[in-house]
Formats: sequence, C-alpha cells, structure tokens
Amino acid sequence: MKKFLILPLLVLLMLMSAVVHADIGKKQAASIAQSVHPGRVLAVKQGQENNVPVYRVKTLSAGGDVHIIVIDADSGKVISKQ
Repeated sequence: MKKFLILPLLVLLMLMSAVVHADIGKKQAASIAQSVHPGRVLAVKQGQENNVPVYRVKTLSAGGDVHIIVIDADSGKVISKQ
C-alpha cells in the first residue's frame, strides 16, 4: 500500500515545484522596469532564475537603447539590469 502512495506524492511534489508563483503581476513588473529604465515596454516574460520566480522585462529607451530588467516576481525587487 505504501508503494502506491509514494509515487503519486513524488509526482505531486515535482509538479508543485515547477509552478511559478508570482506575487506581483506583469503590469507591476513593467512599471518597476520603467522606473529603472524609462521607455516603451517591448516584452514581459515570466520565468525562473536560480529557482527564483522572475519577470524579464525588455524596454526601449527614447534614444533607441534596449534594456533587460530582471525582477523578483515575489518581492518586486530588481535582481539585475542591463
């Protein structure tokens, strides 16, 4: 009986760990990115970096420079900016 419970529990744990949980939304991530590098938002993509859920926001400045800002999806903290 225990063998039948272990496999479904392992599968459930794997699925739960693959789900990206975000406390901030895409719009809020875009707003945070624009405060770092003002300009037009080209794309907002959700993903993970070092097992941390993040948003990667690509912006285009008035001068034509493209910037990528990585934002922690749980806290809204800027992790990196280019």
